[in-house]
Amino acid sequence: MMDKKIKQRIIAKFQAHKNDTGSPQVQIAILSEEIKQLTGHLKQHKHDHSSRRGLLKKVNERRKLLKYLQKEDEKAFKDLTAKLKLKIAKKMQDEENERLRLEQELLAEDELKIEEEEEETEEEAKE
Repeated sequence: MMDKKIKQRIIAKFQAHKNDTGSPQVQIAILSEEIKQLTGHLKQHKHDHSSRRGLLKKVNERRKLLKYLQKEDEKAFKDLTAKLKLKIAKKMQDEENERLRLEQELLAEDELKIEEEEEETEEEAKE
């Protein structure tokens, strides 16, 4: 369980404005601290499966919030991941870049098909 003072310090550090306690940046920072604490706990107590399940839930929730933040505000995403030193952010960016590359390839293929069809209709019109 996270101490209230630590939580307030995290909120103060990552808040977007004075009364901000629920922005994605704050939620991700709090989840990251909880994940660190649970990871330390699980290193000592290897057979605590209920805590392991809680850790996995927190990691999944943080991943969802990171994905949302990346989609909505790329600059804030990069700033936050740099502050928190998250490795998963690099993986998420690589996946996003790969998805964009595949979309561009599909668009290029579609354009080629359209051009070929137009050429075929022009040839048929000439005959």
